[in-house]
Amino acid sequence: MDWAQLWEIISLPDNVPILGLMVLIPFYTWYGLRQAFATDRLVAQLEADPALAKTHHRKVQPFKKGWAREVLVWPYLLRIEFLAAVIVTAILMVWSITLDAPLEEPANPTLTMNPSKAPWYFLGLQEMLVYFDPWIAGVLMPTLIIIGLIVIPYIDENPLGNGYYTYKQRKFAIWAFLFGFLILWCSMVVIGTLIRGPGWMWFWPGQTWDHNKIVFEINRDLHEIFGITGALPAAIFGFLVVAGFFAVAGFLMHKLMTLTEFNRKILDRMTALQYVTLQVLMIVMLSLPAKIIARLLFRIKYVWVTPWFNI
Repeated sequence: MDWAQLWEIISLPDNVPILGLMVLIPFYTWYGLRQAFATDRLVAQLEADPALAKTHHRKVQPFKKGWAREVLVWPYLLRIEFLAAVIVTAILMVWSITLDAPLEEPANPTLTMNPSKAPWYFLGLQEMLVYFDPWIAGVLMPTLIIIGLIVIPYIDENPLGNGYYTYKQRKFAIWAFLFGFLILWCSMVVIGTLIRGPGWMWFWPGQTWDHNKIVFEINRDLHEIFGITGALPAAIFGFLVVAGFFAVAGFLMHKLMTLTEFNRKILDRMTALQYVTLQVLMIVMLSLPAKIIARLLFRIKYVWVTPWFNI
């Protein structure tokens, strides 16, 4: 096990943000959920005691005598913001002095780096290229991510959870975020940084990055596994499989969203367009881990093969 090489990879200046991502995102996720659970406990306490609800200040932190009833922007907020700016500036100065910029020699068209990796914030897209056609991984998926972020305020009919942390009142939104951002996106960035080695092959942490390693893996399209030949039958078969996945995933997603009475009330407030948009975005998000599993476990390259595109 070559742990020295692992340390060499981790200590590269270009990979320092990945270490920060692996530490800071779990910490602030835990911290936000901790605050959300505290708010939910307070809500349950106030609902069980109407007399207390009439006099309580509705904050998780207990009110202390001598505290101002109103907190002004100056000096309270601006003082905290100024302190934060000074601390961040100091950290960036120390970072820039102690770590060299990840600059290398001028590009040589006759010599390609192996592995050739994108900047860390694009490694998720580069990892997606393993499982999808370039136009899907590089164009369609990022476009859907941007569209999904844009339409969130227009399809979210839950009036609760605005201005305060809560888990009980925003379960579906929180789990959608945890699955889409943390489990899918951040994990692919970490895999592209620490796991993918020469030839974009899979090397577990501690394994030596052998540039001469050859892996004989046969990737086949789904219709080839079932012995289907011919372009038209293969395209029809792939379409039926993809349509079946959308139908099954949509049914399961609907069941998941209607598990509780609270979620059913939220769905009743949504229009047909809002519901269909939500379903399409969630199913497309689920298609990414489905395709990853199909590729890694069953060596399936494409599910739907046509003369114009492959999925």
